[in-house]
Amino acid sequence: MLYSKIEGAGNTKKLVIIHGFLGMSDNWKSMAIKWAEIGFEVHSVDLRNHGRSFHSEDFSYEIMANDLKEYFDFHQLNQAAVLGHSMGGKTAMLFATLYPELVKKLIIADIAPKYYPQHHQNILKGLNAIDFKNISNRNEVESILAQYIAEAGTRQFLMKNLYWVTPEQLGFRFNLKVLTDKIEEIGKALPYENQFNGTTLFLRGELSLYIIDEDWHTVKHHFPNATLKTIPSAGHWLHAENPAVFYQECVSFLLE
Repeated sequence: MLYSKIEGAGNTKKLVIIHGFLGMSDNWKSMAIKWAEIGFEVHSVDLRNHGRSFHSEDFSYEIMANDLKEYFDFHQLNQAAVLGHSMGGKTAMLFATLYPELVKKLIIADIAPKYYPQHHQNILKGLNAIDFKNISNRNEVESILAQYIAEAGTRQFLMKNLYWVTPEQLGFRFNLKVLTDKIEEIGKALPYENQFNGTTLFLRGELSLYIIDEDWHTVKHHFPNATLKTIPSAGHWLHAENPAVFYQECVSFLLE
């Protein structure tokens, strides 16, 4: 069973949040608390091989969508709103097309249903360059990552996955070996025949190129009732870079 953090337990309206590649439920904590305060029971899940969820050699969107179905069944979630960012957005798309009866509304954050070429090479090189047997503190981890990843914000995002495996040794919560070996799975497109006719909101960052205007024809093929909003002054991590506008767009959509 997937690990999750639940805010606002017992609230009538249900919202499930799915993080992106190398992320985890903690990335959404402050946003989840705000949604709980306005009446949502918010389930922030950790996908397999991420966060505090189980590690497995098996990794694909089909498998992650099945994990999510088991989570919905276990928690008796019916007609929940689903929000997914990046890889989590691809998972949410597939889940909604496979189990439309379970999805009341769908929010996809900065990802399209198209194929994406592999583009995490430097991040994975940096992560795999870290030998925790020779690391004693977080600063040493960042020093190694900085040789591969120029953006301080990206390094800090990745380092949120650090934890003390033992009192003497740090490690990452994500399953780096499997995620490295199966990296081509991340870019895969939603199958052409899959469609979800429910109400859907796509959000993109103004400074991001993950969803471009030319993608909209493909989006509408899979999601005929989709609308698109652009979050100003934000890139791919739009929920962190402009949280106020991102929150308001989501709330307006969820409550309308």
